[in-house]
Amino acid sequence: MQAMQKKYNAIMTGNEAVAVGAKLARVGFISAYPITPQTTIVEKLAEMVSNREIQARYVEVESEHSALAATFASELAGVRSYTATSSHGLLYMHEMLHWTAGMRLPVVMSVVNRALGPPWNIWTEQTDTMNQKETGWMQVYCESNQEALDTILMGYRIAESNDVMLPIMSMEDAFVLSHTSEPVNIPEQDEVDAFLPSLDLKYRIDNNRPMGYGSYSTPDGPFMELKVDMMESMKNSRQTINRVTSEFRDAFGRDYSGMIEKYAMDDADYALIASGTLASTGKYVVKKMRESGKKVGLIRLRFFRPFPDREIVDATRGLKGVGVLDRSVSFSASGSVVSEVKSALYGNSSIPVTGFVAGLGGRDVRVEDFYKMFDYIEKGKTGKYYIGWKEAQ
Repeated sequence: MQAMQKKYNAIMTGNEAVAVGAKLARVGFISAYPITPQTTIVEKLAEMVSNREIQARYVEVESEHSALAATFASELAGVRSYTATSSHGLLYMHEMLHWTAGMRLPVVMSVVNRALGPPWNIWTEQTDTMNQKETGWMQVYCESNQEALDTILMGYRIAESNDVMLPIMSMEDAFVLSHTSEPVNIPEQDEVDAFLPSLDLKYRIDNNRPMGYGSYSTPDGPFMELKVDMMESMKNSRQTINRVTSEFRDAFGRDYSGMIEKYAMDDADYALIASGTLASTGKYVVKKMRESGKKVGLIRLRFFRPFPDREIVDATRGLKGVGVLDRSVSFSASGSVVSEVKSALYGNSSIPVTGFVAGLGGRDVRVEDFYKMFDYIEKGKTGKYYIGWKEAQ
């Protein structure tokens, strides 16, 4: 029986919410290095450790690379571990992202999406995490502070499942979520404990059971087989994601719909695919257009890795046109998200796909911009369109 939605019991920023999520998950190790706009996450966790609200080892390191290296080592020792970063800090971690995923360590990391320089910009866009899409990490983009907290809890359940054993990065839009306060329901610790058991890492450092970790492999060794196993685990993780989000709904009364969220899609003729907080504005526009008789809908992409290809095919079936909104820089023929959508639809649908790039460097994507995108979709325009950019005078 589905649990009732519980009332909000706190008002907090997105960064505070994910820190509370890490606390509720009973992480035993926190590796910290500051970078705007992520810093207040590890500051809040430092306060919790200092006040003995959380029993964890808190380590301040000298760089983002070291932050993930320390988390990697702690997790390999069988301790549930956590870190957070943004932007150029995530780029500095790039090598360790591959090592963490390749060693099948179920780390959960928060990433506050921030633009990459030059020029320097601390505002939101998703290029930093889109650049990491082939590292073997699952990726989920949050729409609210509540979802940011809840995704930490679901993230550990998903990542630590024996049929997955891959790390996960959970994203917040810089400042839109990270530094903006919203009502949040904080679950009771005993409720979380019942949902999220302690970490029991099967292959961990153990003095009584010595073994090699990340050992050398020749071309004829197990290298290719291990990579294929990772790819298959990523593909199969969608089943675990659907199961865990369903169990979370039953336990806490909040339904995150698995891989994607469908808004006003039952009889839609046209739809826009968006992620993160841009989906909120998109939903508002869909509601207004519905009131004027337009049959439009929105698909919110929660998970980008694994990519919900089957879900996208099913959700767009019967549509006359679909648009895809990218909030990232890509130098391919299409944006990062629209390329994945086109790949999923290829051979399964002849629906025209319109690609949009908007909101780079934190630029506002306004209500009128969404109306413009839906107009392009309805007119069947294909290609790549920049929304909100200022044409040279």
